Amino acid sequence: MNTLPLILGMLAAFAPLSIDMYLPAMPEMAAALGSDTASAQVTVAAYFLGMACGQIVYGPLMDRHGRKAPLYFGVGLFVLASVACSMAGSLPQMVAFRVLQALGGCAGMVVSRAVVRDVAHLRDPVRLMGRLMLVMGAAPMLAPFLGGLVAHVAGWRAIFLVLACFGGLALAMVAFVLPETLPEERRRRVPFSAVLTDYARLLTDWRMLRPGLTTGFCSGAMFAYISGSPSVLMEVHGIPASQFGIWFGLNAFGLIMMSQFTGKLAEWLTREKLISYLMLILLADAVLLFVASWLGAPFFVIFGCLFVIMACMGIVFPVNTVLAMQHFAPVAGTASAILGTLQFGIGAASGVVMGAWSDGTGMPMASMMVICFTLAALVWFRR
Repeated sequence: MNTLPLILGMLAAFAPLSIDMYLPAMPEMAAALGSDTASAQVTVAAYFLGMACGQIVYGPLMDRHGRKAPLYFGVGLFVLASVACSMAGSLPQMVAFRVLQALGGCAGMVVSRAVVRDVAHLRDPVRLMGRLMLVMGAAPMLAPFLGGLVAHVAGWRAIFLVLACFGGLALAMVAFVLPETLPEERRRRVPFSAVLTDYARLLTDWRMLRPGLTTGFCSGAMFAYISGSPSVLMEVHGIPASQFGIWFGLNAFGLIMMSQFTGKLAEWLTREKLISYLMLILLADAVLLFVASWLGAPFFVIFGCLFVIMACMGIVFPVNTVLAMQHFAPVAGTASAILGTLQFGIGAASGVVMGAWSDGTGMPMASMMVICFTLAALVWFRR
C-alpha cells in the first residue's frame, strides 16, 4: 500500500497536467490554429466540461464493476485523444479532442477519491488525501516547466504526445501495480433506476452538498486563475513566457506545502472549524486581489494574493473531499462522481465566462474569484 498515494496521484494528475503543460505554449498554439490567446482559452473550458460530464458515468460504473476495469477504458481514451490533440488543425478540432481527452482522464479523478474512501478503515483518509495532494501538486508545479521546454525543443504539438506517453505509463501502473480496493461482495449490481435514485439521494443530502458545493465554487475560483493566468502574468504584467512556469510553479508549491499540514491542522481545529477559517481568509484575500487589480498594483502584490489563495486550496480540497464522502462508503464511486462533477462543472462555467469576459486586464480574473469565494462562503456557513 506504500505506492498507493503515488499511483492515485498519477491518476488524479491527468487534469493538472493536461491543463497546465500547454499554458506557456498557448499563444503559439493559438496562432498555429488561426486564433488568438483569448479565444484559445475555450480549450481549457472544454476540458473542464469533459471532466464534469464524464465523471457522472464513471462513478456508478466503478461501484458496479470495481475500480480498475473502467480505468482501462478511461486511460486508454486519454492516450488516444492526446495523440489526436497533437494533430489538430483548427481550434474547433482542438476543442473536440480536448473534450474526449477529458472524458478519458476524468476516470482517474473518480477512482482516486473512491479508493481513498475504500481504504479509510486502514489509514487516516485526511492524511492520505494530503499525500495525494503532494503528488498532484507536483504536477502543476512541474508542468509549465516541462511544457515550455518541450514546446521550445519540439513545438507545442509535442506537449500532447508527452501527455500520451504519461497516460501509457499510468495505464501500465493500473494494470500491474494498483490493487483492486472494491471486492466482488461490495459491488453494487443494481438497475439503472437505482443509480438515478442514488444520485437523487446524494444530491439532496446536505452532508454531501455543503462540502461539495463549497469545493466546487473554490474550484471555480482556481480555474479562473488557471484560465486567466497566461494573459494576466504574460500580457498584463509582462512576465516572459520563459519565466511563466517559475511563477506558476511557486503558487503550486504553496499548495503542496500547505497540503502536508492538513492532517495535523484538522486534528487541532477539527475539519469543520478549519474550513470555516479558510473560507474567511479566501474571501478576504480575493477582495484584496480585486482592489489591487483595480488600482493597478505592482505584480508582486498580485502574486502575493494569488499565492495565499493557492496555499489555502491545498487544505480546502483534501479536507472537503473527506467531509463530502465520509458518510457514503457503499456508493463511494457515485459520491466521488458528484464531487468531481460539481468541481469541474463550476470550473467549466468559470472558464467560459473568463473567455468571454477577457478584456486584457486582470479584472475579470479577480472579479470571478471574488464571486466564487463569496458563493463558497455562503454555502459553507449555511446550516
